[in-house]
Amino acid sequence: MTAAQDAPGSRGPRGILRRRSVEDALAAVDDPSRQLRRTLTAWDLAVLGVAVAVGAGIFSVGATAAARHAGPSVIVSFLIASVVCGLAIMCYAEFASTMPVAGSAYTYSYTTMGEFVAWIIGWDLILEMLLASAVIAKFWGVYLSDAFGLFGVDVPTVVSLGGVEVAWGPMLIVAVFTALLAVGTRLSTRVNSVFTIIKVGITLFVIVAGFFYVKAENWTPFVPPAEPAPAGTSGLHQPLTGFLLGFEPTTYGVMGILSGAALVFFAFIGFDVVATTAEETKDPQRAVPKGILGGLALVTVLYVLVTVVVTGMVSYRDLAASDSPSLTTAFVLVGADWAGKVISVGILVGLTSVLMVLLLGLTRVVFAMSRDGLLPRAVSRTSPRFGTPMWLQIGAGVVVALIAGLSEVELLEEMINIGTLSAFVLVSFGVPLLRRSRPDLPRGFRVPWSPVLPVLAGVACLWLMLNLTTLTWLRFLVWVAVGAVVYATFSYRNSMLGRGRPVALTESELEGGAHG
Repeated sequence: MTAAQDAPGSRGPRGILRRRSVEDALAAVDDPSRQLRRTLTAWDLAVLGVAVAVGAGIFSVGATAAARHAGPSVIVSFLIASVVCGLAIMCYAEFASTMPVAGSAYTYSYTTMGEFVAWIIGWDLILEMLLASAVIAKFWGVYLSDAFGLFGVDVPTVVSLGGVEVAWGPMLIVAVFTALLAVGTRLSTRVNSVFTIIKVGITLFVIVAGFFYVKAENWTPFVPPAEPAPAGTSGLHQPLTGFLLGFEPTTYGVMGILSGAALVFFAFIGFDVVATTAEETKDPQRAVPKGILGGLALVTVLYVLVTVVVTGMVSYRDLAASDSPSLTTAFVLVGADWAGKVISVGILVGLTSVLMVLLLGLTRVVFAMSRDGLLPRAVSRTSPRFGTPMWLQIGAGVVVALIAGLSEVELLEEMINIGTLSAFVLVSFGVPLLRRSRPDLPRGFRVPWSPVLPVLAGVACLWLMLNLTTLTWLRFLVWVAVGAVVYATFSYRNSMLGRGRPVALTESELEGGAHG
């Protein structure tokens, strides 16, 4: 790398490796037609983090991982996942305090690794948040139906329109939060705060109630010995590391703890979404690190407590005998059927706030990529009245609602993990790269012991990726290939950076420059 490429304002090498300068990234927020309003505080960001991480998963993912992967040692799986997430989140906090711009990992990669890498990670983030939004909306409809049944209400949750079965629940909840987000981020975060406080209260109540049924013998053996996976488990459904090394599919044991960590990492996705709101945050240099790390600490405590309760209430073998092991399963097995109603309400409230944050993150990533010209520039315009990308938010809501209401999108749930982890890997490796190329930049937060901790975070996230199933990897590679085609046919030619245009130029200025 030459000295010229390191200088402030430099764009680095040309072609697909061209890098955007930090100054250009910061200047993008000055475009009056594409400007987001700074209304959020550290408290708002912490609430967003808790809101997106504490959903239905807190009542099910730990039980599922205990039953099918790790047994009681799933507690260790959660601690591994939370440490890995914490390391990666510190990297996000440093970037967000240095470049408080929408786009999260996409924006950070653009300044450190070049345009093509940024495009691929942005494309992955779209996959992550689009699928996550649709999956959560789908589950909201399912749990709404369960809640109706528990309370004796007979309301069909699926209607037939022209011979097509439509789940109206997912479409309804997506429509409500799309409308809230379109008219203002501040208003939607206030509504979200109420839902978040309610669901944390329900979670704490369930934890306290569950402790009365805990028996210490259910935690032994803490690490069950490895055993062959159930008959019919193919190589495509085992961790990629085991598949490549020729291991027979197994459950439990040390590999079970690691594969369990890869599974429960789903519980921590969403903190990268919080980083996408940096452009809408007051005093982002201080508020973003406080909000992200504070939210992660609270979420880790809640998940570990729930996992301790669910593995202590019943044997992991009893959980494994259930088709869909969850915290509700544990309460039913100990005769506390009443808990089902409480948990069903907690799940509905929990999923509601998760969906809102994911819809917000999805539009902010598309917004940033569109403002840079890698997606059509027209969709990045913000509403003069509300200060949000209103039409983009509505369009994203329509797409998510259609996918959730008409398809079995929950079959692709693990794709969300691999999209998140790929972003975590690049952000982690990007911290020492930016430290080296731009040591002069003011940083509101600095990852300690760099480059050791950022590199360790990147390697740990990569290891978790390798513990996802082979089938998930194949689907992921197909998505990346499609993204490469879109980049080659549209994004490369329309990139503002490639055209030598500052991103903050308005359309009229661009037209004037072209005529000039």
